[in-house]
Amino acid sequence: MYAYQPKKTACPYCGEIIELLIDCSVDEQRYIEDCQVCCRPITINVSIENGDPQLSTFDENDTF
Repeated sequence: MYAYQPKKTACPYCGEIIELLIDCSVDEQRYIEDCQVCCRPITINVSIENGDPQLSTFDENDTF
């Protein structure tokens, strides 16, 4: 059974710390989620390394 893990990160727009719930059953993910504070769209890249999610976040104008 795979677990979801909470992970904190900073919004690339407003800088507030937000908490994301990461599905650790998928090794590599890319999705868009709105900031819980300023409601702007954040592109989130996730990779799972040894069961620990690693995050990268980008605003809509970043290239990745």
